[in-house]
Amino acid sequence: MALTREALRKILDAALATKTDYIGCDECLAQLDQYVEQVLVGKEIPEAFRLIREHLEDCPECEEEYLALLTALREGLKTAE
Repeated sequence: MALTREALRKILDAALATKTDYIGCDECLAQLDQYVEQVLVGKEIPEAFRLIREHLEDCPECEEEYLALLTALREGLKTAE
């Protein structure tokens, strides 16, 4: 079975899109509190958190954890005022 030109192009595109510097869920979640703190104080997200941001864009489960933590902390700040 020969691969078509289109199939080869898709394989090549996928290979070129592969990220070489990527973190997994465990590492992302371990640093999530620091990331959320930066978001809450309105600071620009440092380059050091780039991999977390990228992971959150690709992982719905971690994004859900991020949004839950962000919401909980925002609500906590409102009640403290």
